[in-house]
Amino acid sequence: MSAFDDELRVPAAEASKPAGRKRMRRPIAPLAWMRRYLAPRGLLGRALLIILLPLVILQAIALQLFYGNHLDVISRRLAGGLAGDIGMVAELVSRRPDPEEQARIFRDAAWRLELGLAFEPGARMERPQSRPASLPLLPLEEDLTTALRERVALPFDTDWQTDPRSVIIRVQLPQGVLHVEAPRKRVFTGTLYLFVIWLVGASLLLFGVAALFMKNQVRAIRRLAGAAEAFGMGRDLGPIKPEGALEVRQAASAFNRMQERIRRFVAQRTEMLAGISHDLRTPLTRMRLALAMLPYEAHEDAAALTQDVEEMERMIAAYLAFARGEGQEQPQETDLVALVEDVAARARRQGTPVEVTAPPALPMPLRADALRRCLGNLLDNARRHAQRIAVSVEQAPRAEGGGWAMVIVDDDGPGIDPGQREEAFRPFASFSAGGTGLGLAIARDIARAHGGDILLEDSPMGGLRARVRLPL
Repeated sequence: MSAFDDELRVPAAEASKPAGRKRMRRPIAPLAWMRRYLAPRGLLGRALLIILLPLVILQAIALQLFYGNHLDVISRRLAGGLAGDIGMVAELVSRRPDPEEQARIFRDAAWRLELGLAFEPGARMERPQSRPASLPLLPLEEDLTTALRERVALPFDTDWQTDPRSVIIRVQLPQGVLHVEAPRKRVFTGTLYLFVIWLVGASLLLFGVAALFMKNQVRAIRRLAGAAEAFGMGRDLGPIKPEGALEVRQAASAFNRMQERIRRFVAQRTEMLAGISHDLRTPLTRMRLALAMLPYEAHEDAAALTQDVEEMERMIAAYLAFARGEGQEQPQETDLVALVEDVAARARRQGTPVEVTAPPALPMPLRADALRRCLGNLLDNARRHAQRIAVSVEQAPRAEGGGWAMVIVDDDGPGIDPGQREEAFRPFASFSAGGTGLGLAIARDIARAHGGDILLEDSPMGGLRARVRLPL
């Protein structure tokens, strides 16, 4: 900075825009970026933000109080003291041009004021070049320039770049140029570094401790969520250990009790359905025996009644399978592609052409028997209404992370009206004669037990597409 810098640089005016051109809107990417980091989706991120935001505000207030008040006052006082000493030395040198007197003044200034002085007789200062600020975040340079203007009242130039430990000041006197080398400690206080280090260090320490404790609390919640999701998909991981805060422990204990009640209910229902199955099939077996013992003259009537009995047994088996579900089977690592190939081979043995498009392999945890029943129901429905069936296995990303395994069944049949597709999943809702209306209901129940779902869409083959979605 320099006293000669009287001119202000004015930036060139921006060219005016045509009147008829509309101003383009700025992209909203910065807003999305801010929303992403100021409103994190996870509990850990939000909890840390709740802790970090007041901490940063407190730091900003404390730094402003120190920087805006204490540091400003101290900087002005130190700059004023140095400028006063330089002004006094310049005045003495101007009044006493004798070299011996000046040498004595320089010795006293070096001893008492810690200033290194030199005088260049008859010299004239050149217009100094503009220099970048050495300490742009501190008011030291500006305060020293202001103080020198007030207390020296002579042309001067300050150099903060040449020596990192000193400030070189040149003052234009009538007899020549006075060179002053002042140590930076005359205008700088080391308490600033100590304050900033203490402020930032304490904040980082507190934030680290808070993050560690919050991570432990969130870990307990994540374990609870993972256990609930696994139990919802039929994976029996056993009771979880209550840990974390009191409220999280209470939630874990409540989840364990709920899990046990559901297991007990499923076991009781399974036992009851097994008894119902036995009680219903016993009279049907007696009817089969009675029909088999009828005389030959009643053979035609017996054949029709036998078909009715077989239909009743098939319907009872479907009802019981729907009511029982597939919750007893535990998931195991299974190749989905091999399972789909096996189901398609069974359909081909029944006389239905099935085309399969799939990757070489796709291992994933599955309840193989249940999923085989799910895909078998879909192929049976397609086989009753279509001539051609195509099955494909694909992978797709998932919004919350991970991915989906897709099993897509296409046919060239009449399809289902879009307004009735959701109705087709309701139990006992049948759109064809001879159906029980439980095939799609059982299939969706199995898919949802795996954590996925089944969607009905229009097929590119002209019929219906059933998309089975399973989490990887």
